[in-house]
Amino acid sequence: MGQTKPPAWVWALLVAAVIGVSSAGTLLQQIELDPLLKASWRLQLTSVVLLPFAFVQWRQQPDEIKAQMFEGRTLGILALSGLALALHFGSWVASLKYTTLTHSLLFVTAHPLIVVAGMFILGFVASNVRQPTKRELLGALIGFCGAALTLFDEGTQQGEQTVTLLGDSLALLGAVTVVGYIVCGRILRVWMPIFLYAFPVTLLGAVLLLPASWLVESDFATYGILGWIEPEFFPWFLALALIAGLLGHTGLNTCLKYLSPLIISACVTLEPVIGSFIGYVLFGTDLPGRWTWFGGAVLMLGLMLIVTSIPIDEHTKDETAPMAE
Repeated sequence: MGQTKPPAWVWALLVAAVIGVSSAGTLLQQIELDPLLKASWRLQLTSVVLLPFAFVQWRQQPDEIKAQMFEGRTLGILALSGLALALHFGSWVASLKYTTLTHSLLFVTAHPLIVVAGMFILGFVASNVRQPTKRELLGALIGFCGAALTLFDEGTQQGEQTVTLLGDSLALLGAVTVVGYIVCGRILRVWMPIFLYAFPVTLLGAVLLLPASWLVESDFATYGILGWIEPEFFPWFLALALIAGLLGHTGLNTCLKYLSPLIISACVTLEPVIGSFIGYVLFGTDLPGRWTWFGGAVLMLGLMLIVTSIPIDEHTKDETAPMAE
């Protein structure tokens, strides 16, 4: 007997979820606020949305799972994941200030390139890390070449934003740090329910960004820790939490029950295209320069080669917590 065909609503949810996660960048760019504080508020409201789901899952868990949640190893991994998430969000949201929307999305979604590069290096020194396949290495090589090509647009403008090496580097740092979040999720999600992982990590990420904002940003003194409740900010952050967070990331995790993670990964690879289109249609963001078109297509080709070449046994264990954009 073959596998049961996924219901039609799953495909509709997948489309809506990919659009949801792709909207985060352009929504964040519309908020006039220092980036670290903006990133903290984004995670704060997301944790508020996650809290009731985490509470329900907590009540459903047996005593041994509840006890395991408070073991030293578990708390240490949760702390590392929260730190990685804070670094990811802080650097990515900052990149939206210092480079164009398209460049930010292209570089922050390039984490499969980082994973392959890390596997290649660690494979020589760690016996439990497999070497990348030839197809994965080819995809990484193509992806890095595409990223380099987009840099020829440095100094060009896309609406009010200018492509800068600083901004692109911050987005790439966001891709590097999110790998830590994914690795921690892979370790804990073997036994830990999704919301019991996502809620504390998201809340910790929000808290860690606050002292950083206090130290270097002037808006912290103006708006404070919970400024997102102000009428001028609340609609934007509510949209981020509901559209990018609940619909987007929770929707993708729901689709994982019915669809292969390979399909989900391939669809999410389209985030730079969809996100740029949303910005162009809804907020009048200009189209990117010609080198970004060309290099971005090459970069996305490399990413697609990587995500479609990952062994199926690795895909089936890849249901980690909702991604954070």
